[in-house]
Amino acid sequence: MKNETVNYPEITNERYRLNYHITAPAGWMNDPNGFCFYKGYYHIFYQHHPESVEWGPMHWGHSRSKDLVNWERLPIALFPGDKEDKDGCFSGSAIVKDDRLYLIYTGHNLKDENDPDSYWQNQNLAFSDDGINFQKYAGNPVISIPPADNAADFRDPKIWYKNGKYYIVIGSKNEVGLGRVIMYSSENLEQWDYLGPIATAKSVDSEGFVWECPDLFEIEGQDVLIMSPQGIKADELKYRNFFQTGYLIGKFDEDTHTLSHGEFTELDFGHDFYATQSMLTPDGRRIAFGWMDMWESPMPEQQDGWAGALTFPRELKMKAGKLLMTPVKEIEKLRKKVLLDVVNPEQNTISFKAPTKSFEYLANFDGKNDVVVKVQDSERKLLLELNYRSETGKVTLQKYNDDLLRETNITVSGQMDIHLLMDNSSAELFVNNGEACFSERIYDEKELTIETSSGSTNYDIKIYELGGEM
Repeated sequence: MKNETVNYPEITNERYRLNYHITAPAGWMNDPNGFCFYKGYYHIFYQHHPESVEWGPMHWGHSRSKDLVNWERLPIALFPGDKEDKDGCFSGSAIVKDDRLYLIYTGHNLKDENDPDSYWQNQNLAFSDDGINFQKYAGNPVISIPPADNAADFRDPKIWYKNGKYYIVIGSKNEVGLGRVIMYSSENLEQWDYLGPIATAKSVDSEGFVWECPDLFEIEGQDVLIMSPQGIKADELKYRNFFQTGYLIGKFDEDTHTLSHGEFTELDFGHDFYATQSMLTPDGRRIAFGWMDMWESPMPEQQDGWAGALTFPRELKMKAGKLLMTPVKEIEKLRKKVLLDVVNPEQNTISFKAPTKSFEYLANFDGKNDVVVKVQDSERKLLLELNYRSETGKVTLQKYNDDLLRETNITVSGQMDIHLLMDNSSAELFVNNGEACFSERIYDEKELTIETSSGSTNYDIKIYELGGEM
């Protein structure tokens, strides 16, 4: 049987602790789960191993907020250890039905505890009438086995309701080793019918051997599938992370349950972004979280008793065939005071020593000029360097612990903006209204300096200190 008591590691140092992002009280965390709105609160859950700073038997950690920026930690929502989730409550999603909050999640089970590759996976329900205390459905699992042509990878259900039915998409791999997303439908959340694969990788090198954390939705008349493929081969400066997160845009056929789509496109070009999950807010915005880390990347905070964080919540929009991401407007509530306000400076380069490591940087430039923004520490060590080249529309990012640039292209008409959110050990960059995004973890304990250079003095910068309470 499950054990609902935990012994958290001790937080021994606050040096890298984030002030305004969702983190676990201690221990390990990764993928966002169950993002929803219920009884006046936004709820976000996350994969959590509370007793260690390493990945382990997954629980569901839990936070809630009334405004998307001030988050309250709640008790752990799901514990593994029952017959259907003996070795982990893996990722999933949430939906409200008849004023009750339902979680649908993957049960992870090992045939041999000494062999982590001997797993089998199923899909399960849990529910709550107060949004805090959850009970597992007595009839679990609601989907006990994957399709006959599937590999053991069968996880991360994302749920929605449409035209009188519930639907889920599940991350998967077919029997010949290609990543794919499969779909089920239900009239009652308890009995599910298999509808087949909606999209499948063309090859492992180009699109991956398994597709994790799928999310299918419509935005501005286009159907979008976001997923996190594993196994895509690096292509020059593309796909440089250990694993990727990106999207397919196309048209979903309601009769055949298939998605005709274009090419896979990365959603965030930074080093630390994976496993997004989105929801439609009560006011009609599509908002998403991502895990702000990457598998097999160094995580120095593990020495201090914790590991992992979620990004700031981001609004998704579609423009000219690209999915854009920008911080939610509620981030403005965190602005404590103006630290710098410059319009059309006398010199092309401005250097600003920040009195805090949690701040918001907003700048607008003439898109006809090159731009360089550098984040350095007090010893002039370069932490990040963002370059925009007006002639090509190319945006590159150099990070202190990676010799390889990250790059993408943007299309600028008139002005070009750069929006940077720093929070102690994190940096989130949004360029040209979110056409290019870079999520980064930065581990440096010294004070920061921001240097801005442009081909002309026709630009403005405003920097806010972030304040408020998490």
